[in-house]
Amino acid sequence: MSIPKGIALITGSAQGIGRGIALRLARDGFDVALNDLPNKDAKLDLVATEIKSLGRRVCVIPADVRVDREVKEMVDNAVTKLGGLDVMVANAGVLTFASLLSTTVETWDRIFSVNARGTFLCYKYAAMQMIEQGRGGRIIGASSLGGKIGFPYNSSYGASKFAIRGLTQVAALELGQHGITVNAYAPGGIETPMAESMMDESGNVDLAKIFDDPVSRKWVVALLENVPIKHAGQPEDIASIVSYLASKEAHFITGQCISVDGGISMN
Repeated sequence: MSIPKGIALITGSAQGIGRGIALRLARDGFDVALNDLPNKDAKLDLVATEIKSLGRRVCVIPADVRVDREVKEMVDNAVTKLGGLDVMVANAGVLTFASLLSTTVETWDRIFSVNARGTFLCYKYAAMQMIEQGRGGRIIGASSLGGKIGFPYNSSYGASKFAIRGLTQVAALELGQHGITVNAYAPGGIETPMAESMMDESGNVDLAKIFDDPVSRKWVVALLENVPIKHAGQPEDIASIVSYLASKEAHFITGQCISVDGGISMN
């Protein structure tokens, strides 16, 4: 087994984008700590088997990113099992569609507890470990197209993803002195298990499943019609930008939220 490029921890890595990121970083030469909820152990084990086949060390660390103690223990366990932490990818997230008027406080708090608080805790404990190690590091979070453009029926999710952009900028300002870069990625439409709930039987986005009113559906249709790249994205498309942000070559990039959405959001 070759000397690892570093040690990476990816949350929400049982499936979808997180799985794609974990496999890509393993191919890049990183040893990998996989995280997701305890009820996804079987899927995590499958990803771990794939990573072992690539000749890299891997460990599975179930934890709930909403819980302060569990996130700290997750980082500590990754360090104990693999020998350190060089890349933290705070990828775990949840999505719920509801109009502003029908969104409950409970829904709002649930979305924020995973997407915003979970990312904050991952940033915090990863940064503490990286500072202690004294060799810098890469912290990478999951924002969204919905964290750059307001979408109807998307208030709690969109607000949580906008929050990640602000958190990323603040963390970049504070941690740069320690050689730690902090960036985020903002996916557009990516074919993942999370997206399946929005599809019809033919595999196309069924807007009627999401938006109750025709005005919202018309707005989204008009937006999607103007996308320069017409096909849906794949988890590998997100993994490729994470691969670069995790590399030594990205040492002069920090505080950014990079869109990977086929050109919907241009800035």
